Formats: sequence, C-alpha cells, structure tokens
Amino acid sequence: MANAFFKVPIAVNEPVLSYAPGSQEKKDVVEAVNNRMNKVLEIPMYIGAEKVMTDTLVDIHPPHKKDHVVGRHAKSTKEHVSMAIEAAMAAREEWANMPWQDRAAIFLRAADLIAGPYRAEMNAATMIAQSKNVFQAEIDCVAELADFFRFNVQYMTEIYSTQPESAHGIWNRLEYRPLEGFIFALTPFNFTSIAGNLPGAPALMGNTVVWKPAESQIYSAALIMDIYLEAGMPPGVINLVYPSGPDAGDVIFKHRDFGGIHFTGSTGVFQLLWKTIGENIATYKSYPRIVGETGGKDFVVAHPSAHAKEVAVALARGAFEFQGQKCSAASRAYIPESLWPVVKEELVKDVKSFKMGSPEDFGNFINAVIDEKAFDKISSYIEYAQGRDDAEIIVGGKYDKSEGYYIEPTVIVTTDPKYKSMCEEIFGPILTIYVYKDEDYEATLELVDNTSPYALTGSIFSNVRSATITAINKLRNAAGNFYINDKPTGAVVGQQPFGGARGSGTNDKAGSVLNLYRWISPRTIKETFVPPRDYRYPFLGE
Repeated sequence: MANAFFKVPIAVNEPVLSYAPGSQEKKDVVEAVNNRMNKVLEIPMYIGAEKVMTDTLVDIHPPHKKDHVVGRHAKSTKEHVSMAIEAAMAAREEWANMPWQDRAAIFLRAADLIAGPYRAEMNAATMIAQSKNVFQAEIDCVAELADFFRFNVQYMTEIYSTQPESAHGIWNRLEYRPLEGFIFALTPFNFTSIAGNLPGAPALMGNTVVWKPAESQIYSAALIMDIYLEAGMPPGVINLVYPSGPDAGDVIFKHRDFGGIHFTGSTGVFQLLWKTIGENIATYKSYPRIVGETGGKDFVVAHPSAHAKEVAVALARGAFEFQGQKCSAASRAYIPESLWPVVKEELVKDVKSFKMGSPEDFGNFINAVIDEKAFDKISSYIEYAQGRDDAEIIVGGKYDKSEGYYIEPTVIVTTDPKYKSMCEEIFGPILTIYVYKDEDYEATLELVDNTSPYALTGSIFSNVRSATITAINKLRNAAGNFYINDKPTGAVVGQQPFGGARGSGTNDKAGSVLNLYRWISPRTIKETFVPPRDYRYPFLGE
C-alpha cells in the first residue's frame, strides 16, 4: 500500500579508513586475507534461485602469487547464458512492480553490509584477486561501492519526483518505467565498485540483469552477489554467469528481449559490441540502450607557473596507484623546460622509494598487474623504449613474472610528442613525458587535444588563472573529467560524476543521476477529469 511520500536517508560519502598500524580495521583485514589465502572456494553461477556448479572448474590465482589457488569457479556455456536470460525475464514483472522504496531499501542495506560486517571480506577479496594494496581496495570495493548504492537511491527519488505541470481540468503525470527486456552488464577487472554498480544501477530502476564479470574479477563478484542476496534481492533480478565473450554475445545479442548493455572495458571490444548490436537491430523488441565507459590516454599538463613538487606527486600517484590499471591513470605528461629539472628529480626520487610486492605486506605501494596477458603487453612498451634515440627510461624498466606479474613503475622521457607510448593506451605502470619549451604552452595544449582518440580524464597544473582558462577552453572536449591542480584519478561518487567521450565512451556519468536516466523508459499519462461532450469548438458558433 502506497500511503505516504517517503524521503530516503541523505547520501553521504563513506569514510575511507586508514588501516594504520595497530588499528582494528587492519587487524580485521589481515585476518580476512589470511583466511582466504588458506582456503579454496568453489564459486557457482547465480541463476534465478539456483547456485549452479558445473563439472568444469577454472582455477583462480592471485596475480602476485600466480601459482597459488584461492578458488575455482564454474565454467559457463551458452546454455547457462540462456538460462540466465530466462530467469531475468521471469523475475522482471514482479521486480518492476515492487514499490520503489523496497528496491531502495535493498540497496541501502547492501551498502551498510559492505561498509559494516563485510568490510574486511570485501577488502580481502579485492586485495587477493586484483592485487590491490589495502588503501586502493578500501576506496574501491567499500567506499565507492557503498557510495554508488546510496547516491543512486537518492538520484532515483530525484528522478521520480520530477513531474510535469498540469492545466485546469487535467492531471499530467510522468512515470519512469524500467526498460522492456533484460540488461546485460559486462564488467571489468580493475574496480570491484564498477563491477557491482553496472548491474546494480539498472536493477535499482526496476530492470533485471544478466551479469558477466571479467574472469579475473569473478572472485570478488561472487561476494557482491552474496551481499545482494543477504540484502534481500529477489532471485533472478541479477544473474551472475561466467561464459566466454563470444558465447555470451552469440546468445545475448540475438535475443529479442535484449534491452541494453552497461559496459566498462576496452574501446575495441565496445566498438565490436556496438557493431554487433547494430547488425541485429531488427531483432529487438525495442532499441537497446548502449552505455559504455571505455579506454583512456589520460594526460597531465604543467604550465610554467606550476609548483614542481605538486606536479611530481600528482604524476607519482596518478600514474602508478594500482599499477596504472585505472582507466583514469595518468599515462602521458607535458612538462615545461623550466620545471623539468625539479619535476624529474622529485618524480624519480618518489618512484625509487616505492616498495613492490604482495598486498599482504602493507608496506608495499605497488603490487602485481592483473595477469600474464597484461604483463606481456605492458612489458613490450618497455622493451620498445630500450636503446631508442627518441626515448629514455629514467626510472624503472624492470619486470619479472617468476612469482607474480610484477612490473616496476617506469617513466619514459621522449623527444617525440607522437611517440608510441604517448599515443597508445597501455593500462599499466608506464608514464611517458614530453618536455616542451615554455613559450609553446598553447601549442602544447593543441597537441594534447589531437594526440589521442580518447577523452576520459586529464589535468592542468597552473598558478596563473589566464593560463588555466586557456587550458579549460582548448581542452574542452579532451576529457570528460577535467582536473585543475590535481591528479586525473580519484573521482568520488556524488562529487565528480565519471565518464568521457570520443573513444572513451558514451559519457553517461556513473555516480550521477545522468546514468540512471539511461535505464528508464518514461511514460506520460494525461488524465482529463471531465471530458468534452460536444465536438463543436466555440469558433464554429459564427
């Protein structure tokens, strides 16, 4: 019974705990990591009300201890994808008709479970499966995911409260229906929060979902599903399966009830998906929603007025936190000649001070890259730079995969602004720097704008306002998230809605009301209280 207008709790960002020596949160997460490292979990698919195992199991290895097994997940087939679609469609009507406040309560409870009793477990799973240090895990799988759930609930109520005007004698209403069909959530390895939000945001708005996580994120994804279920998510609303990409696509993109895709991943994969959807467009009941956040070649530009130490710290953090495996990570930088000697000295000093190793050791700032494929790709850029006349490695450059997939944070300085690693997305701990003449600041901004097909994040360091304004204008379309005197990473839900355009995606801004609009199909209702009883208009009286 709907007998009140409900106000949801005001969303506030979840505090990030310190994990300082002796803190209770550190003791809790160390215990959780140790427990998980000493057991092998069997991870099922979640299809409708069933937890489905198969005879074929796939081992899960921490990237930093590649020979150690922490879990085995069921291997999905096309049949499992079809079963997940059937479960999603079977759950759709009841979920869509559930009062909005009850959907909201499920997600608010999930947020509190993540930030409360599951906090250490969430961190431990992400530290192990994705090789994140405890701080990177905390800001991701706890703070950001809880923020997504809480702020999305608030944004949902804002959408529902937006209603049209009504003239005398009529009542106009706008209802926000879920999309007709199921949503496919295709999620990446690098952020547990993104993996939870991509199926979660459409589900909150009344949609049902088939969720395929990256294989290297399954270990964390299964824990999110357990939390969803404990929070009261009905069976079939979100269905978690682990097929290959081709198997998933062959079933999903040929299905009449495909309603949309929520994607984070590579630009190449997204373009292929878009092409496939286009080729099947006549198959679908409705035009699918295509929402994607893809690649980046994110930049830092320093004006000669910038503070050299601030620039160096921004580069050290922005390029190398989580081994540069953030779509927002600083990958190319443009430094003026006048600042370069100090920036170089400070940056090299900072990078040399990084400790690298397992996230189980809290003194390690750098951990392993995600898998062997990533290791081989990233290290190829280091090999390419060695012995070239137009590039010099000034720090780092070593790599080793004997125990885990370790690559030293590496800084390359090039004399060619279109050098290979200035242009191509690497998605690893490599930063390439081009040193420009101070008087070429504006020309360098044009270079920044034209070098990359991406437009995700970027930052400008300047203490002269006119120079800052020039950068804002010249780089207007070069980054969907633009930072002034800050590194280009670390967007916070509710504060910096995240997403870019060009080759970086559809810019639908996760962490804002804009994203939720993509998962609804509004219906206008006009109700006339006393309809006309004569067809004649007054002008006919003459």
